[in-house]
Amino acid sequence: MSNNSDNDCSAPDSDGEVADEIAIISFERKLDTAEEIRDDLADDYDRIDILEYHGEVFADHWGEYDCFVGLMASGIAMRKTAPLLDDKWDDPAVVVVDEELTWAIPLTGGHHGANQVAYDLSKLGAVPAMTTASEAAGKQGVESRAKALDTHVVNGDSTVETNLAVLNEELGPVARLDGPKAVLADDDVTVLKRNADDGVVIGTGSVSGADKEQFLTAWTEALEDVNKSPDDVEFVATATRKEDEPGLTAAAQEFGVGVAYLDKETLEEFEGPTPSKSKELIGWPGISEASAIAAGRDHELLLEKRRHDDAVTVAVGR
Repeated sequence: MSNNSDNDCSAPDSDGEVADEIAIISFERKLDTAEEIRDDLADDYDRIDILEYHGEVFADHWGEYDCFVGLMASGIAMRKTAPLLDDKWDDPAVVVVDEELTWAIPLTGGHHGANQVAYDLSKLGAVPAMTTASEAAGKQGVESRAKALDTHVVNGDSTVETNLAVLNEELGPVARLDGPKAVLADDDVTVLKRNADDGVVIGTGSVSGADKEQFLTAWTEALEDVNKSPDDVEFVATATRKEDEPGLTAAAQEFGVGVAYLDKETLEEFEGPTPSKSKELIGWPGISEASAIAAGRDHELLLEKRRHDDAVTVAVGR
């Protein structure tokens, strides 16, 4: 993300992406802890700067970073940032963490970077104290789904209603619409747009209880077959019936991508070429190929289904 006076660096994060540029604001006596945070999180962010605290430090750098990490009492950060807040979609996120790295508390911008930064601070032992409603209830809000799908929210005001539907378990899977097409949408319909235009999608299925290493090995070998790496993966796609597979979720986290869960009707529309036992046994099309085709931007299959260890199937789409 570039940094110049004509580009508000908080804007990309404000439409659903992870924060990339962070400022750690610290009192002089806590600079060693600030450096520890920076060193431990360096691989996860494009830029992490340390700014020594003074009364106008937030104001002087407002809009320069996606997220401020205040190594200070929450009251100080609240008093200094409150007058600067204008719009949740444009304001940078703010997280506070104590000197002992016990708690990481998102104050503003929870869905726009603060929750993610607080989660990353848990690597240092801090407990992320999430207060956004969907995360507090253990559910994936719309902004989190956007990140998982490597997309961004186009119409931010809609997320109030759609996140309420998430809490009430009424939203269902994200629907996909291929263009060119004109769409008339109500104010409570959240529109997501892809960030990348050249990535691939991993479609995957598994036996119940397949572990993380089985997924990782299957995915890595499949990507090698098409000369791709984990960095080329937009997200992983699978069936809604696989939502409770911890091995799959853990593997996706290690790859650094999200998981899209597709319903049966969608998979039936994009059934792959390889015969599948699941269709004979339970009426579902082959999950890996159908997921890769359905979720890919061009609905193309780069790699047909491969099976690993009689536990995980994988296909690659774009």
